[in-house]
Amino acid sequence: MASTFVNNLRLEEMNTGEQSGTWGTKTNTNLELIGEALGFGTEAITTNANTHDTTVADATSDAGRAIYISYTGALDSDCTITIGPDTMKRVHIIKNATTDSGSSGPYNILIKQGSGGGAAVTIPNGDTKIVSLDGGGSGAIVTDVLDSLSVIDLKVQDDLTVSDDLLLSSDGAIVKFGADADTTLTHTDGTGLTLNSTNKLTFGDTASFVQQSSDGTLRIDGEAIIDLNASTRVDVSTDLQVGDDLSLASDGAVLNFGADSDVNLTHVADTALLLNDAIKMTFRDSALSVSSSTDGQLDIDADTEVEITAPTIDLTASTKVTVSNDVEVTGRSVGVTVTAENDGSFDLAVGNDFTCTTTGNTEITFSNAAAGQSGNIKFVNGGNHTITANALVAINADVLTTISASGTYHLAYFVTAASGNDTILISASAILT
Repeated sequence: MASTFVNNLRLEEMNTGEQSGTWGTKTNTNLELIGEALGFGTEAITTNANTHDTTVADATSDAGRAIYISYTGALDSDCTITIGPDTMKRVHIIKNATTDSGSSGPYNILIKQGSGGGAAVTIPNGDTKIVSLDGGGSGAIVTDVLDSLSVIDLKVQDDLTVSDDLLLSSDGAIVKFGADADTTLTHTDGTGLTLNSTNKLTFGDTASFVQQSSDGTLRIDGEAIIDLNASTRVDVSTDLQVGDDLSLASDGAVLNFGADSDVNLTHVADTALLLNDAIKMTFRDSALSVSSSTDGQLDIDADTEVEITAPTIDLTASTKVTVSNDVEVTGRSVGVTVTAENDGSFDLAVGNDFTCTTTGNTEITFSNAAAGQSGNIKFVNGGNHTITANALVAINADVLTTISASGTYHLAYFVTAASGNDTILISASAILT
């Protein structure tokens, strides 16, 4: 009976009484092939081939027999490698050492066994994988041995690449970094991951990082900008301290205050900051405030004094300025509007102070008087014109006689009531010129 080659290493199995005189040679050959199987082999793929066969030769030296095979050659596409025979049960360490032939690679190699549609293992360019061949004939399956790797402790001296999930299944599992394991990342069951001590999680370079700088203090440093971007809001549950500028970059940005946001300050683009409704801006205590108690009204309240200091203070009102108590002026009152009423008819809705230069006999009258209103009149009689007074005006007859003579006079008036005879009191100086 002839020798057979059914061994997974394709060694020659000699039957009793066969190979007379060659047993020693063939045994030595088998031993050499076993050594070859435990070693390293290199096999070149034909340039730009998209399929390649590796069939382990029977009882003959063959690179495909080695437990570690490095595939070389230049590819222009992925290449499927079929290892035979398809009944061979083996474990191989296979490296994809191919190069790009100049197209758009580098490319993968796909390890199969058998001619059927059995599963294959893909090995990316430059990677090494451990694969098992199940020897299942035409439908043989190739398996990535480390596809699901379970270890107690794993120590990696250099880079570790994981193409799919990495599971640390122990509660309290620790990932350690550095020759002395000075940086650790610890799983806290049901809670999170903990970076040890004051170590930093950096981004880009050491200038941008997240760190527990001291117990209870989380530090976030950006080399230039820290961008907090949320589609709805960023919540700060306690005090917020900003060491430099705080920018609300959105037109219409709102600062809300209070658990129910009852007080808010809204940016009106290119215009102002708007305090909502009748809310007050207070100073020191609630007795000092600026507010709008009703639409169209600005209230400035103080329990003692309101002091306004400026080189010039302009009070502009379309209707009136009302002062409900005494007005004390220190210094000079300037900028008072003086209205010319040369016909002797003084409209008190226009102003309080007037000039009048007569061109003929003149009657002094007042209109639109308001109780408490007072003012001054520079009165110029241009030529001994007779001066009389309306019934509303209370003025001594000798005063009328005096100002009926040519000259310049100072008249002062006071309104005692809005209407009625003798409600406007007038006094006059002696002739000034």
